Amino acid sequence: MAVEQFTGSIVLREMRCALGENAFGHVFPQGDVAQIDKLEKLLRKAGGKPAVCSLDDYSQGGSGKAKPEFIITFNNNANTILAVECKKSNKYHVSESLDRPKSYAVDGVLYYTKFLKEFYNVAALAVSGTKKENLKVSTFYWKKGHDTYEEFQNVNIILEPANYLKYIKSEKISIAYSIEDIRRTAIDMSDKLRVAKVTANNKPLFIAGILIALQDESFVSEYIHAASLESLIATLRSAITRVLKKTKVAPDRIESMLNTFNDVASLHHFQTTTMPTDNSLRWYIQELDMKIKPMMNHSDSSIDALGEFYQEFIKFSNGDDGKALGIVLTPQHLTDFMCEVSGLNKNSRVVDICAGSGGFLVTAMSKMMKGANPEEITAISQNGLYGVEADPNIYAICIANMIVRRDGKSNIHYGSCFNENILKKLREKNIDIGLLNPPYSQIDHNELEFVETLLSVLVTRGVGVVVVPMNCALGTTCRGTRENLLKKHTLEAVFSMPTEIFNPGAAVPPCVMVWTANVPHPSGKQTFFGYYRDDGFVKRKKLGRVDAFGRWEAIKNEWLSLYKERDVKAGLSAKRVVTHNDEWCAEAYLETDYSKLKTGDFERKVKEYVAYQFLKGKGYETVE
Repeated sequence: MAVEQFTGSIVLREMRCALGENAFGHVFPQGDVAQIDKLEKLLRKAGGKPAVCSLDDYSQGGSGKAKPEFIITFNNNANTILAVECKKSNKYHVSESLDRPKSYAVDGVLYYTKFLKEFYNVAALAVSGTKKENLKVSTFYWKKGHDTYEEFQNVNIILEPANYLKYIKSEKISIAYSIEDIRRTAIDMSDKLRVAKVTANNKPLFIAGILIALQDESFVSEYIHAASLESLIATLRSAITRVLKKTKVAPDRIESMLNTFNDVASLHHFQTTTMPTDNSLRWYIQELDMKIKPMMNHSDSSIDALGEFYQEFIKFSNGDDGKALGIVLTPQHLTDFMCEVSGLNKNSRVVDICAGSGGFLVTAMSKMMKGANPEEITAISQNGLYGVEADPNIYAICIANMIVRRDGKSNIHYGSCFNENILKKLREKNIDIGLLNPPYSQIDHNELEFVETLLSVLVTRGVGVVVVPMNCALGTTCRGTRENLLKKHTLEAVFSMPTEIFNPGAAVPPCVMVWTANVPHPSGKQTFFGYYRDDGFVKRKKLGRVDAFGRWEAIKNEWLSLYKERDVKAGLSAKRVVTHNDEWCAEAYLETDYSKLKTGDFERKVKEYVAYQFLKGKGYETVE
């Protein structure tokens, strides 16, 4: 395969399309458009690319016809096409005078486009390089019959074809969720901010502030044209203020975020890095605008893309950032499972009193809005989601996450979840669903005290679903709090979860508890226990735990079915009457599923026992 063809294959992969017919339209390679007479005539009019040709020279090039890497047509817009030209090396991306169409990607695609725009609106894409992480991408738009073109300076990545039509119409673009892309962007930005000497406390506010500003339409259209750091900072501050005031965020919180950009603007790196270049303030805005924000616009909005980005961002930051910020993201498949267990619907009101980046609220919002009509969606937005976050930096992340999704932002309280004023406000909202992953190993409060507080704000018979360390369910740990919980609330279920479900992050084995709020635990009540240790996920280098074999959906459905039906299945579930003195875990009550035992299991255990005896010096005795 020629190297430029390899670049072309990257383009197709990033566009998530194939040669020939696709759902959005058709991809024609190398000018092979004979079936479309109008396109064929235009490519023959252009001829083969000349070595030198200025953009205003419309004389025919070499013999034959022009052969762009790809021409893409659209089923829902016959008047617009996308032309693509590739080059193998970044050094052949663009010439100084744009007059070397044969040698350079930008020059070449503009050469094709100046002929194609006779009958079409043309989106033009120039790509150079042979590795995704090093690609150079330039995007242009030349309207039908116009003398000049427009460069889309914001668009520095390859989009799915339909997104080019959206961008032309100033509609929101969306890109599919990709942990690899999130990780690559997070590592790159973290490394560059370290070099720029942005402090650990300012990093999350810096990122969150940009994402908030990107919700302001005027800022989105203006930032790319900023000529100086001073003008860009002023535009950024104004956008943040407008968005946060509109969403009723407290003035002191707004000022805290704005001060971050004063600090950043004073750094030598940003003072000496001019606007158009990489690593300038504008570059960070553009990266988030094109690589992270569109993932939040994707149809599967239950995925906490911003939370994932922050976890990766902090993990790859040098120094003590991870410890200082204390971010441990609840895995998306766990938030999904816990929302399903809670039984929430479009009429629910949901709270997370330790909201973090907003992962539970994002997942809950997505599930509540499925099947809801516009009026119901508005009600969910305004009155369906509530949160509390005490850390100022993480609070900013949560606000950014909710604002980007246009929901719940005015109902996120800044402060301690033990603050009586906040709790009083929450109790007035008739909240019926609580979701929680409390901070672990706190000095002043154990994890079940957070659970107790959560349940106290729910309506009678509201449902609380919480994930806590397994030691909260065992032995003497938290026994007093467990006794108090059972006096006020009903323990419906406890699920033993995978030991490494938070990898990387918290290392303690977790369990999920399900509570009915404000109904004392009845005497003789049987609690359901699930041994849900195997979620089908496996660890992969540089990716953490992933559903590599696609097992999770079937496993989740079985777990939910067992719980909802209260079925007892050997090796997987049990029911037992328990008090605060008992162990609240499936392991203590499961029946062994002997059908799964094999001869090899017995042989392995015998060998392990013999090896243990040998290591302890208890070898076989010799009979005289």
